[in-house]
Amino acid sequence: MNTMPPVADTDLRRATLLQILHWLAIGRVQPQALCDVYQDAIERLNPSLNAYVDFSVSLIQEQSAAADRRRRDGVIGRLDGMPMALKDNMDVAGVPTRAGMRRRGVVPEQDSHVVARLRASGAVLLGKTNMDEGALGLATNNPWHGATHNPHRLGYTAGGSSGGAAAAVAAGMAVAAVGSDSLGSIRVPASYCGVYALKPTHGEISARGLVPAARRLDAVGLLARGVDDLTVLLQTLAGYDADDARSRRRRVAFSPPDWEPGNLRTGFLPDLAALGVEQDVIDVFEGALARLKGEFGERRTVDFSDWDFARTRRAGLLLMEAEMLNTFAAELADEAYPVSPSLRGMLDFAATKSAADYAAADLVLDAATLKMRRLFAQVDVLVMPTTPQGSFPLDGPVPASQADLCSFASLAGCPAVSLPMGTLPNGMPIGMQLVGARGSDLRLLELAAVCASSLDAEPAYPVEPV
Repeated sequence: MNTMPPVADTDLRRATLLQILHWLAIGRVQPQALCDVYQDAIERLNPSLNAYVDFSVSLIQEQSAAADRRRRDGVIGRLDGMPMALKDNMDVAGVPTRAGMRRRGVVPEQDSHVVARLRASGAVLLGKTNMDEGALGLATNNPWHGATHNPHRLGYTAGGSSGGAAAAVAAGMAVAAVGSDSLGSIRVPASYCGVYALKPTHGEISARGLVPAARRLDAVGLLARGVDDLTVLLQTLAGYDADDARSRRRRVAFSPPDWEPGNLRTGFLPDLAALGVEQDVIDVFEGALARLKGEFGERRTVDFSDWDFARTRRAGLLLMEAEMLNTFAAELADEAYPVSPSLRGMLDFAATKSAADYAAADLVLDAATLKMRRLFAQVDVLVMPTTPQGSFPLDGPVPASQADLCSFASLAGCPAVSLPMGTLPNGMPIGMQLVGARGSDLRLLELAAVCASSLDAEPAYPVEPV
């Protein structure tokens, strides 16, 4: 019989996934009580943050009660009883997949691959989180479902397009979340909200049942309050899926987490200001590097003079816009419930482009692969800020450069980790990004854990708006 005192509600909403798994294992908390805490947080905070667009108390109770029974019977999964959030572009059988659209008549009959894996592991699916319309944006200021507010400051963006998922994790409304990243959509909100994120090697986690943005770029991404949690989630969700054309059957094997800091070769960009990175972000980045004197081994400046971050990001965006003309053909033709003028304008732009324009943009992905091969022959990891700026007001202009520093990993199919590196002068968090060669996911996560321990830059979770 467990005689340890119960865990306080705030501690349950602050803890990492690994810590909660430990408490569940020793009986300090039961799945139903744990989920009650997260359900209460959603009911209390969601009216102001708007992180969730869909959650069902009855379904949460049903799932958590089943997890309680499994715990009593002693047959449990890796994530049994863990309260998780899902971005609203992932299919859940019987639940509409809105993908941020005004109206979408798609009610899937089957779970997406990721949802099926989560269910098999015993996770409790809390609900669907808010996102940009069609996943084409980086602010989660949705014209139909409202804006998601950054839990650090109401009225500021949580980033996008997985903004609802990142806000939910930071605010203690989910232990972790699964979203998508085609051009920075996991890493940007992680940077703005002060949480950890992984965009895995392309194809490492099956994207079957994910509403496509651009299939050559789409990656299932992970968000958590602890970097080691990302490793658990990756190992739970990764694996070959014969029904996903881009699923990886270990064409590039996972590299073991065996980097030695003394032998590590770390690459840095020569001039962040010239790339449009704001000075406040550069100052925080340089301060973080000063605290990581031994973690990055041999530091090298790498040549990116042949890589135009803004231009290549726009090439990726064109691939997304062109494919979305097909993905959302029914919604674009729905005169009774038209899409927003902003989304229609972006997709109409793609409609004016020729097949040759699309082919030229597609060639940028090959160029990114070649650039990746040359880069990681010289260094083991590329380190830079995740975003050129921090969170900004929802009612202000949206910077065009938000995804510039994320675009390289997306176009090259590389894994990338974002971790909190400090706080900007206005009190908002900002992230550091580690990018590695394809298959180096575990090595990146190990290095991120070492850096996170030295930086100690996490916000005080749960972050609640004041």
